[in-house]
Amino acid sequence: MRGQFKDTVSDLAGVDERVAVILGDVSFYMFRHFQEAHPDRFYNMGICENALISVAAGMSAMGMKPFVHTIAPFITERSVEQIKLDMSYNRFGGNIVSCGASFDYAWDGATHHTYMDLAILRLIPDTEVIQPGSNREIDSLLRNRYANDKTTYFRLSDHPHDIDVDTTFGKATVLKDTGAKVTVMTAGPLLGNVFEACRELDVNLVYFHTLKPIDRETIERFRDTRILVVHDAFGLHEAINEVPDIRTRYHGLPDQFCGWYGTLHDIRKRIGLDVEGIRNAVERAVSKAENA
Repeated sequence: MRGQFKDTVSDLAGVDERVAVILGDVSFYMFRHFQEAHPDRFYNMGICENALISVAAGMSAMGMKPFVHTIAPFITERSVEQIKLDMSYNRFGGNIVSCGASFDYAWDGATHHTYMDLAILRLIPDTEVIQPGSNREIDSLLRNRYANDKTTYFRLSDHPHDIDVDTTFGKATVLKDTGAKVTVMTAGPLLGNVFEACRELDVNLVYFHTLKPIDRETIERFRDTRILVVHDAFGLHEAINEVPDIRTRYHGLPDQFCGWYGTLHDIRKRIGLDVEGIRNAVERAVSKAENA
């Protein structure tokens, strides 16, 4: 997805002289052609994430449309004060684009894992929070939202799904509606595993790429079902529960730090977010609904 991000932003920069890129020493070589084409709109500032956000806010104040980019926990959890005050409070819009979602850097330990970014940023007033799950989604949503004068967060992963979904900002995609008693809701790249896990099960399946604003209308559509939220981060479950008087359960992260090394797929299997683990969770939800 980083490659698509680079292609889309490079294309936008060719037609919009307000577009600028600010890097934190990540994806630097990927953007070398952007630097050659637009040297006065390219800044690799190194590992100083708080400063990256403040510079983006300053550029926005001058009418630019900045994209600030580096690894997820560093540009979000480390920089939340600057995002809150320099960007959102002052209404200096800009685009925060991260990489390394959840356990993409599983082998680097807790410093590089990102559980809370979506949950934290969706609580900041007047922000938009987007978790695209595929190259098509990031291309469409970046083009649609980059100049919206709001603080907009795009959470990228190196493990996209390949399922065709609606890319309309703020709208969920109903992938299955069987009239079942259980509705599975998910977001982002994990859709690949969730879709496969639910393939032969009698459940409804709803997918989100926009967590703020959340698509309350689609959630309301399934309010009379038992909702199982399957997600590899915090934020989606909380957003869905903004709709009052619905019944939800969460299948995702345990209440502990991930201290197990390996790959993203190893971690997902360990915590039950591989296809088999998700299927087992969905089957338990279906059994409870049928026996209620």
